[in-house]
This record gives sequence, structure tokens and C-alpha cells, in this order.
Amino acid sequence: MRELWQNQLGNLFLWVPFLMAFGAGLYFNLSAEPNISICILGIICCIAIIISKTYIPIRAVALFIFGFCYAAIFTHIIDTPMIPREMHGINITGTVEHIDYTSDKARIYIKTDASQINSGNGDAVIRVSAKSNITPPNVGDKISANIGLFRPDGPDAPETFDYARWAYFNGLSANGYMNEYKTVTAADKNNIAALRDYIHRHTNSFLVDTLVLGYKNAVPEKDSPIWTATGVGHVWSISGFHITLVSAWLFAVFYLIFRSISPITKRFPARIPALICAWVGLLFYLFLSGTDVATIRAFIMATLVFMAFIFGRNAISMRNVCIAFSAIFLINPHFIMQPGFQLSFAAIFGLVWLWHTVRPKMPRNKLLKVIYTAVLTSVVATVFTAPFVVMHFYNLPIYGLIGNLILLPIFSIAIMPLVCIGAITTLFGWSWPLDMAAYIYDICLRIGEYIINLPGATIDLPHIPNVAMVFIILGFISLMFIRNIRVKVNYICAVIFFAIGITLIVVHPRPIFYITHDHELAAFIGKDGNLEFTKSRASNHYFTFDTWKQLNHEPVGTKNIRRKPINGVWMYETENFTLAYIQKYVPLQNNIIQLCNDENIDYIVSYFNIDAPQCNHKILRGGFVIYQSGKIKYVYHRRPWHNPRE
Repeated sequence: MRELWQNQLGNLFLWVPFLMAFGAGLYFNLSAEPNISICILGIICCIAIIISKTYIPIRAVALFIFGFCYAAIFTHIIDTPMIPREMHGINITGTVEHIDYTSDKARIYIKTDASQINSGNGDAVIRVSAKSNITPPNVGDKISANIGLFRPDGPDAPETFDYARWAYFNGLSANGYMNEYKTVTAADKNNIAALRDYIHRHTNSFLVDTLVLGYKNAVPEKDSPIWTATGVGHVWSISGFHITLVSAWLFAVFYLIFRSISPITKRFPARIPALICAWVGLLFYLFLSGTDVATIRAFIMATLVFMAFIFGRNAISMRNVCIAFSAIFLINPHFIMQPGFQLSFAAIFGLVWLWHTVRPKMPRNKLLKVIYTAVLTSVVATVFTAPFVVMHFYNLPIYGLIGNLILLPIFSIAIMPLVCIGAITTLFGWSWPLDMAAYIYDICLRIGEYIINLPGATIDLPHIPNVAMVFIILGFISLMFIRNIRVKVNYICAVIFFAIGITLIVVHPRPIFYITHDHELAAFIGKDGNLEFTKSRASNHYFTFDTWKQLNHEPVGTKNIRRKPINGVWMYETENFTLAYIQKYVPLQNNIIQLCNDENIDYIVSYFNIDAPQCNHKILRGGFVIYQSGKIKYVYHRRPWHNPRE
């Protein structure tokens, strides 16, 4: 054991970002907010312990607590104002900060005074969708608009996506729609936002919008499922794939330029000024593409690689990836909860582990070497990202490897360079590169359609509980970071953690009853095992239907089955409990006394608040799910990102 421990000392730093991330993850999943004063004191003590020379296990605990406390303090520092309720037909004045162009509409981000939307003092950012007949304003315009706003929704079930939390940590106070607007002051045209808007308007290409400008939802809605099912959906989110290509092109161009300038090459290698100029170009691309978290991660990694090349150090290493991980965590600890962060880092960790730790033997034949490299890279990236794909999307593309091997080279060699060139040439009237890119895109789309029509293109998988995900991540960490002695300890630990995680997934039960926090929408498991809803449509809970269906292993986007009540009361009887749900006031008034006195009724749920002290033990409030055993698990909405200012 001593020999094993001594062998790990060189890799201990690699555990640092994960310990902090686990601490922050615990904070984000609490049911109530911790005391902020204790967190401030805790972070001071943790920093003192971390920089001291105390025992390593104690410093590891301090790093975990540091991540927890840092996330708590960061939450209270940003203090994003949230609207207290729905608002319709209100007039506001603000500045257009950003426009996100989708395939069917424009989403306009407006920075306004928080007092105009009754959310306190300071500035607030709202996102409104413009009707198709409204021409969007320019970024930087000060406008006066008539809008309607909605509060960002919390999770629809335990451990599901919390949009309110995402909005809070991304500085978004509300969503809504815009009826009309007028420009008060025109924008200054000399900034990066105006340039992005100018390129969008003049190229009029969703390929430019996605691959150059970073608009994630610009791909036609009908095409997105095809790219997801073929495993190349990541192409439409600017990340390591795009940064690698752009940095390589920039370096090649500047290297050839500086190689031809002899006064420079006589003093120092041409690669150094070429790398510096390429980095500046990459920085410009970062801001031009909208500075998404995946892009920032890739840019930081590229920066570390450039610095390593300049100073003659190892360019790609686990240490550099962990440094990038830690830097992004400190920028915003909530990034660790976002799919883009998780998928991009999972892939890069897997690839660095493969090529710098495992170092598989390569065939001598050059063609076989290229094929072997492509296959191994796709397999490892797919395996390392698979748990996160399932956790967020509840399915797994089976033919992702085929899609990557066929389609990714086409995007790399043809579509991406043509789009980048076309984004420039179209501004001067030459649109041939974009036309050719669109033609090749259509070919790739037909290939993708063929792949997804193969048998079993995607498989639906069960919900992964948070605790199971922790064990799966520990399995990957053990595989990558534990150094072996005579026994393959890393493989043994990885198998143990994976086995525990998979077991927890298998034994985790599915709910049989769902209810939203406002009790407007409920769902029951019917006799055929599918969900039956109390409403077939609910505008305030548009995405709730699909979330509950995914948890119940049902296809999404299908017709919502509505269960009709008997005399205004929905009765749900199981072997372990009987529940009554009432949605309207008159049935509630007519039945509440009988339901309270009926010993066969275990739970009462109502859209209206019930004040009945004699049967409070039966009345359930808030959002929750119920399992077959009768166990109730609540969906908590008592965190800073759920509660508006008073």
C-alpha cells in the first residue's frame, strides 16, 4: 500500500479540479441554502489548509469544501435579479446586448433597469422572441418595446434540468415575447457585436451562423435530430473541433509568411511569431463566435498548447487539461453542471488519456494508421461522453462511430473551410464558397438520414441518478489518474466504481405519479405503463410533458394522453396508496370534506391551496413525484435562483 501511495504523488494535482467540482455539485443539489457567513469562513480556512503542508487527505477534504463554499459565495455575489411573476403588455426601455438567431425566429437579449420589470435594483437581462413579421433591431440599439415576460421554470422532477438555475448563472432574468418596438438610439457600429450582426445579415447562411458566429439553434429544426443520432451534433457548438481547425489554419498561414521574412527567422524560429499571431486570430474568433463555455474551454486549452510550443514544453497533457478545468470552474462554478462543459471535458480527458497514457501501438502502413487513429479517437470519445449524453438526453446514438468516421472528415476538409472563406467573400459579393458548402451539407444530410434509418439507430436508456453519476465519474478518474505498480489498480478501481454506478441505475425506481410545483399539471402511470396527463396542453409547462415521458422511457414529441376526471376528481389507486387530485374550485368545495374523512384516501392534491387542519397529514404541497412504494420525493424550489426578490 505504501508503494502504491508513493507512486501516486506525481498525479495528485490531477484530482484538484474534480474535488472542487464535486463540492460545487453538492451545493447545487442541496434542498436549502447554506449559511453564507459559514461559507465565507470555510473558504478562508480551506485556502489556508490547501497552501499549507498538512496531510494530503486533509487538503483533499479542504478542496472539496472550497468548491462547495466557492459555489455558494459566487451564487450570492452575482445575485441575478429574477421577476416575481408573469408580466404581459408591459413597456420597457433597454439596450440590445445580443441576438441569437434560430431557424425560425430571433431571440433578442435586452439589458434594462431591473425596476422596470419589478425585480429590484441594478441591471437585468431579458430574452424575448420577436414575431416573424418583426425585423430584429441591431445589437447595441437602445429600444422601447412592448413585451410579455415569464419566469424561468425550475426542474420538473428530481435531478432533472433546472432552467431557472441555468438562467440565474447565465445572467438571464426572464424569458418572453416582443409585440413591437421602436428604436430610441441607433447602435455604435464599431464593436464585435455589430460585426457579428453585420456578417449574419449579409451572409444569410445558417452554416455561417453556427460554424463562425456560434448561434447554436440556427440549424434547421428538422435536421437537428439527424445530426444528434449520427453522433456529430457537437459540430454545431463551437468547441475543440473548430478551435483546432482554425488554429491550425492560422498557424500554417502565419508560419509561411514569417518563414519568407529572413530578418525574423535569423533571430528566432518562425514558429514563435506565427504562434503569437495565430493566438491573436484565435482570440478574435473566440469573441466572434460568442464566447460560449465550450469555446472558452477550447481556447484556454489552445493557449496552453501554444505556450508549451513557444517554451519547448509538452503541449498536451493531463495537467494542462486540469488547469483549463480549474480556470473555467473559477470563472463560473455552475459551468460544471452544464452539458457543454461536461461533454467537452469528458472527450478531451479521454483522448489525452488514450494518446499520452495508454499510447496504443500503431500499424506501420500509413493508410491503416490514419484509419486506426480515427477509429480509436471516435471510440474513446464516444465511451467517455456516453454517460453524460444519457444523463441529459436519455438516449444514446448507436451509430455515432459510423457517423463520426464518415461525416466528420467531410466537415473538417470541406464544409468548415468553405464556410470560413465564404463568411468573408460573401461580404464582397462572391458567394460560391457558401453555395458549395450548402451543397455538401445536403449530401451529408442524406448520408445522415440513411444512417438513422438503420435498425436501432438510437436506444432509450433510464435516468441516471446523481449518486450513480458520481461513481461513474470516479471510475473514469481512477482509470486515468491512478498509477499502477505490479497490478493494474486503475482498472480494478474503475470496474468497481462502474459496477456500483450501473447497479444504482438499475435499482433506481421510476415514479408513477408526477405533479408540477404549482399543481397545474399532473401525470399518472396508466394501465399500459404510459403516462396519462390531466391536461393535453399547458403553455406554462410546455417542456414538462417531454421531461416526464423521458423519465418514463416514452418517446417524446408524441400526443399527450389526457385522463378525464370523474365529477372533477382524478382518483389514482395503487397497491400502496390512493391519491385524489382536484384541479377546479367547485369539485374541491364539493368533495374536500368527504376526501378528508375517507380513510382509504392517503393523499390529497389540489390546484388551489387547502386550509384543512383536520387532514393536513393527507394534503401534499409543492412539486414532487411518488414511487410505487408510496415514497414521495419533492422537487425543491427554495434556492436563490428560484425565489425572486421581495
